[in-house]
Amino acid sequence: MGRAGGVRVLLLTLPVLTLAGCGGDQSTLSPASPQEHKISVLFWVMLAVAWAGFALVVGLIVLGWVHRRKRGLPLGGGEKAGTALVIGLGVVMPIVLLTALFVYSDIFVINSTAAPDPSSTQRRIEIVGHQWFWEARYAGTDAVTANDIHIPAGVRVLVVARTADVIHSFWVPRLNRKIDLIPGQRNTVLLEASEPGIYRGQCVEFCGLQHANMAQNVYADPPARFRTWLAHEAEPARAPTTGQERRGQEVFMAATCDGCHAIRGTSADGHIGPDLTHVGAREGLAGLALTNTHENMLRWIDDPQSIKPGSKMPDLHLSRDDLRSVVAYLESLE
Repeated sequence: MGRAGGVRVLLLTLPVLTLAGCGGDQSTLSPASPQEHKISVLFWVMLAVAWAGFALVVGLIVLGWVHRRKRGLPLGGGEKAGTALVIGLGVVMPIVLLTALFVYSDIFVINSTAAPDPSSTQRRIEIVGHQWFWEARYAGTDAVTANDIHIPAGVRVLVVARTADVIHSFWVPRLNRKIDLIPGQRNTVLLEASEPGIYRGQCVEFCGLQHANMAQNVYADPPARFRTWLAHEAEPARAPTTGQERRGQEVFMAATCDGCHAIRGTSADGHIGPDLTHVGAREGLAGLALTNTHENMLRWIDDPQSIKPGSKMPDLHLSRDDLRSVVAYLESLE
């Protein structure tokens, strides 16, 4: 392929590569909430104004180049008219446009997407960022989950977020803007999904080695299903029923897993790792680095550092039988 052919391929593929970032389940241009819809509209307004300004500048440059040997403006007018044109298009118009954009974005978009007064919301969730997973606690209940965050669709949910260690940034692109989690401070954002669905989120502030594997899924459930899920999630873990599950619980406690993880209804009350009370019902493991399958749970507990280097999950050097027993116990916690 010659140089001209390479240029043609580049020109053909560049728009495709550019537009490839506009789709998917984390696209801000595919809003799923009233707040994100306003942010999306703001993007298109800003883009249109930017392109109009760019076209104007390019047009004036071309016009000046075409008439570079002529005195005065192409359509008539002398030096005063030229000065007025420069002041009008180069000074007055940018000031007017930028002021209008500032007022529109700050008053009509930013304020409307900010977290409202708590009295105007119907539910409150506390989000805690850890290296490297998300903990979610539901106000007024004992429900605690990790990475799988459930909200009722069509309901205004106030998220109060903080960090347990370093700076993180909570962002669900299709639902609202991002917020930073700063040590010693709390930040808030409104989540209001227009339709039931699963909305992917991500930490977008570099927070250490496994920053890229710190994701969350926000499940917007129909309200009735959400109430059923929340009632179940608030219950303590069920007691093991088989011999293998009982053996798994004994190994879990003896291996000091209870020092890092909590399982409500048992003596396990750790706060370093995720709450495992209903881990068997979750869709993902290790900050959604793995789907929650039998084989993946075996791999994760057997050698976590090979999957998520730098995580606080140690290799416990369990025997194969003990490992399978622990997995059987954890899978029973639905």
